[in-house]
Amino acid sequence: MNQSSGSLDQRYLRTKVPEITLLFWVIKLLTTGMGEAMSDFMGDHSVPIAGAVGVVGMGLALWLQFGQRQFKAPFYWFVVAMIAIFGTMTADAIHDGASVGYTVTTPLFAICAGIVFYAWYRREGSLSIHTIITPRRERYYWLAVFFTFALGTAAGDLTATSLNLGFFHSILLFSAIMLIPVVGWWKFNLNPVFAFWFAYVDTRPIGASFADWISKPHNITGLNFGDGRLSGCALLAFLALVLYATVTEHGLQAQDELAYEPDRAPGSERAPAAALPGASWVGDMPASPRIAAEAAE
Repeated sequence: MNQSSGSLDQRYLRTKVPEITLLFWVIKLLTTGMGEAMSDFMGDHSVPIAGAVGVVGMGLALWLQFGQRQFKAPFYWFVVAMIAIFGTMTADAIHDGASVGYTVTTPLFAICAGIVFYAWYRREGSLSIHTIITPRRERYYWLAVFFTFALGTAAGDLTATSLNLGFFHSILLFSAIMLIPVVGWWKFNLNPVFAFWFAYVDTRPIGASFADWISKPHNITGLNFGDGRLSGCALLAFLALVLYATVTEHGLQAQDELAYEPDRAPGSERAPAAALPGASWVGDMPASPRIAAEAAE
């Protein structure tokens, strides 16, 4: 395997997702609230138009993202924003259109997400965002993101409406739940990959509950700001942050960060990249030598 081979496909030199920083979580929370507000705003005015925007928009976003060879903030966050909208539409359509309660859809989406994670880990050996460097792994990633968004939407509506906690108390509940991955990773050596996906799921109901609390009428525990106005404000903030990330190249993972990173148990040692042929430059797992071979062909 020749690292300097001129025929190396450059797709495999950088991951397709951003580094996890404070800005990542800020934009992630913003997209969850924006997606909730935009989906509700469009759905209240025209369900067919809302559905068309959701399907076409997500298809376009994924097509653009898969056409990139490395992480680029506008394309990545365009997909996240469209999944936030489409995920909300999916959860609401099953509940409102098919009259399926949140007590059913919440565990249903949890099972779907679990199946994706199981298939992803069984096939690739890791769920780490540092290994998203092949098209197949990226497909697993976006499928997982979609179901975690739908799960978070259903869970937030379950607590706010079905359990009658209201939007504000739902924010407090899911914010308290967020302490599990944060404190677990910070103080108790919780597996970082597990902590990341735990937090990723939980940010959805936090952001969506916050958006509903701000926008919804007083009679359903909201502040009555309106879905339309909140959507506009959130979109402007979203565009500003993505522009900043684009100009500064914030979140772009360095090539030398793409080393072998298995989902190791807490306390175990990370395998040295130098001891793993090709690991330092393609981020491949020893159990998947075929991917490294394909990259070097």
